[in-house]
Amino acid sequence: MTDRDDIRVRKALQGADFPAARNDLVAYATDRGEVDERTLAALADLPEGTYGSVDEVVDAVPHRPGSVADR
Repeated sequence: MTDRDDIRVRKALQGADFPAARNDLVAYATDRGEVDERTLAALADLPEGTYGSVDEVVDAVPHRPGSVADR
C-alpha cells in the first residue's frame, strides 16, 4: 500500500461507524459512490474480521491488493 492508497482508504471510510466488519466497510464505501475500484479492491482484500478504527483498517490493507481485473 502506498501513501496515496492510505489516503484513499481513509477518505472512503470517512464517517464510518466502528467497530465494523470487513463486509460492512466494503458496503459503506460502495454506498458512498465516490470510491474508486482500486480502493474497493483493497478493502475487499482485508482479512476477515472486525476493525476498531480506520487506523486498524489502514494497517490491515494488503500491500498489493488484488486487481479488479483478477476478479
